[in-house]
Amino acid sequence: MTLKIYGIGASRAARPIWTALELGVPFELIATPYAGGATRTPEFLAINPNGHIPALIDERPEGTVTVWESMACTLYIARAHGKADGQSITPANAREEAETLRWSFWTVTELESDALTVLMHRMAMPEDQRKPELAERAESRLKVPLAVLDKHLQAQSAKGEAYLAANRFTVADVCVASVASWIRPAAALLAQYPAVSRWMPLCLERPAQAQARAMK
Repeated sequence: MTLKIYGIGASRAARPIWTALELGVPFELIATPYAGGATRTPEFLAINPNGHIPALIDERPEGTVTVWESMACTLYIARAHGKADGQSITPANAREEAETLRWSFWTVTELESDALTVLMHRMAMPEDQRKPELAERAESRLKVPLAVLDKHLQAQSAKGEAYLAANRFTVADVCVASVASWIRPAAALLAQYPAVSRWMPLCLERPAQAQARAMK
């Protein structure tokens, strides 16, 4: 198998795993948890010197390709293994490519940090370690990017397109929904953004998403 993905489903590795599953790309998952030192071994650091998951190795005719950073891994799989046919999750034209790039980068810069704070301090951390005040401040900051996302999705809907980049699910939706899903514990906040609330289940209820999250 030429494509190897290092990570576990319950991590940012879910993004490239989800993408590969959507595309039907054969891959080998090298179980690499973020805890317990697995990402600090000499073998893994030779793949990703930053010591983070996910990472991937793709053996190709032109040579071995190594990618790290979850969004980069996700976009790489869509570009290198998908078909720009207007049917798959791979962008089919320059407009879809532009939407995919801008929303993926936007997610990292505008959404991810505060979304992760909400997830950790509303649900993921043991209750006695949570700091509700951190979640509250993060939720307040998230109002601005969620309004931006909601406005875009409303404009898409007005054009007859139900997703971020097209009238079909694409890798843009993988990248953004994988982060926006972390905000779900703040149900009252999400309820203020009806277009986001309609779009998110369309992404997160896809079978490949559940399969990716369950992979260990």
